[in-house]
Amino acid sequence: MSAIHDRTHAAISGAAGGVPEHGTPEIVGNAEITGNAEIAGDADIAPVAALIADGARAAMLTALLDGRALAAGELARIAGVSAPTASSHLARLLDGGLVTVVKQGRHRYYRLAGPDVARTLEVLARISGRVAVRSLRQSRQARLLREARSCYDHLAGRVGVELYDALVREGCLIEADGGCLLTASGADALTELGVDVERVRRARRRFAPDCLDWLERRPHLGGALGAAVLDRLLAREWLVRGTVPRALRLTGPGREGLERIFGCKDLT
Repeated sequence: MSAIHDRTHAAISGAAGGVPEHGTPEIVGNAEITGNAEIAGDADIAPVAALIADGARAAMLTALLDGRALAAGELARIAGVSAPTASSHLARLLDGGLVTVVKQGRHRYYRLAGPDVARTLEVLARISGRVAVRSLRQSRQARLLREARSCYDHLAGRVGVELYDALVREGCLIEADGGCLLTASGADALTELGVDVERVRRARRRFAPDCLDWLERRPHLGGALGAAVLDRLLAREWLVRGTVPRALRLTGPGREGLERIFGCKDLT
C-alpha cells in the first residue's frame, strides 16, 4: 500500500469519534467500524489518483489528450524533466494502466490508454484552477487552446461548442439524458461530411454523448460520433494541427464547409 494510502487511512482512523487504537471495533448507529476504511468490492481510486497527482506525470497525461502517440523525449521536454526521469514516470503510468506504448522499430511512443482515461482528465480539468498566464507566449497558447483543440479524439474549444450548438439548433441532434440522438437529417449531413454513420454506430463505445467543455463550460460532441467528425475535419484539412500541443486551427474552407453543411454561423 502506498504512503499516500497509509496516511489517508491514518487520518480517517484518527478522526474525532473514529476507531479506537489497535482497530478495536466500535459500533456507530448500525455500522461497525473496524479500523480499515476500505470497503470490500469498492473501487480503490487512491493508486490512480496518486499517479495523476505528480506534476510531471500530469503534464505528460495532459499532453497526450490530443489522442496522438508521443515519444518519451518529447514528453520529457513538455514536462520539464530529464530523459531518465521521464522514463521512470512513464513506466509508472504504464504499470498503472493510464498509458499504453506503441513500438515502431527501436522507437517507443506513448498514448493514453483509452477514452475513459481522457474523460477522467477532462473532469479533473473542469474542477481545477487555471494555470497562470505570465508571458505573451503563454497568452497565445491559451488563446489557441480556447479557440479549438482536440479533447482526446473529438473536437473541443469554441469551434467544438459552436458545432454542437449548430447540430442541435438545425435538428441534426436531439439532446437526451446523458447523450444525443442522431436524426435522419443529421445522418445525411454527416454522410455529406464523409462520416460512415452505420460503422460508427457499431463502435464499442458510447455513440454520441455530450462532453462539457472545461474552458467554455458548454457541451461539445464526444464519443464515437465526435471522434468520427474530428477525423473527417482533419482529413479534409478543415482543421489543421499547430505547434501548440492539442491546439487546432480552423481553415477558411473549414469555416465555409461547416456553415454550408451544419449551419455554423458564428465561426468568424
